[in-house]
Amino acid sequence: MPSVLQTIFTFPLRGLAWLGDQGTRGVAAVVFIALAVPPLGAVLRPYVTEAILVLLCISFMRVDLAALYGHLRRPALVATATAWTTIGVPLIVGLVAHTTGLDRSAPGLFLALMLQGMASPMMAAPALAALMGLDATLVLVALVSATAIVPFTASLFASLFLGGMLSISPLALGAKLLGILAISLFAATMIRWIFGAEAIQRHKRPIDGFNIIILLIFAAAIMGDVASDFVAAPLFTIGIAALAFAVYFTLLAVTTLLFRRIGTERAFAVGLMVSQRNLGLMLAATAGALPATTWLYFALTQLPIHLAPYLLTPIARRLTARPQQALTDAVGP
Repeated sequence: MPSVLQTIFTFPLRGLAWLGDQGTRGVAAVVFIALAVPPLGAVLRPYVTEAILVLLCISFMRVDLAALYGHLRRPALVATATAWTTIGVPLIVGLVAHTTGLDRSAPGLFLALMLQGMASPMMAAPALAALMGLDATLVLVALVSATAIVPFTASLFASLFLGGMLSISPLALGAKLLGILAISLFAATMIRWIFGAEAIQRHKRPIDGFNIIILLIFAAAIMGDVASDFVAAPLFTIGIAALAFAVYFTLLAVTTLLFRRIGTERAFAVGLMVSQRNLGLMLAATAGALPATTWLYFALTQLPIHLAPYLLTPIARRLTARPQQALTDAVGP
């Protein structure tokens, strides 16, 4: 019987390990599958919150505590990155939108941009940074600190800029964000306690594959209507997609320039983290009660989020190769 059970579990684990080995290619394929099979979105939309909780749980479960403590001994850089992503980004987005009149001319789009700015970085950002060969530990520590305070900063900026645009109060938004994060952290802690950190590290490849499947569930759930939106209003949909790419790469470029003094490779890692916003967390906190334009923008942000890591990997490898080449030139072959 044990051999039968082993055989039963071997094939799924091999499949998940193969999927995990695809790395950024598997992450990029998620959006194409979500776009190609619209009915999948209708089936999976009721499970958006559950998918977000699982993604958060996996990320917390895989936190390297030793690396976390190591970076916390040098808190200046972490504090600066945290302040930029949780305070600087939403403040600039809100001021620019208010100055240009976007909050009055396109309230649904303004709400989408503000929720994007208020969101914490994606919990998958450290894994993506690692796949690209960047400093995943720095990304992880800044991500943890930003996630810890985002319920409070999001509540503050919601009260400053959004007013009555949300279906829930800013205080309730912060409370829901805090609850979602607390549940995920508790579940991850229990998994680490039951199975141990070594077992989690040993099964890294299947866990990566499972993570990609959950990303597919989330992407399909919120991208299910993109095809019909494109048919109904192609120019408007293309314009929203272009805006999503512009916002993503602007955050990446501006952050990399701001942090260039710490080294281009590490600055690029921080830029990747800041550009990967956790819109799923905001969806879960608002229970998806958002205008159609906000939903469409959230759906189309999945394109740069999933495609950019694959497209930017050659740049990341070039940046990480420079210090290694410099060390080789200094020490000798």
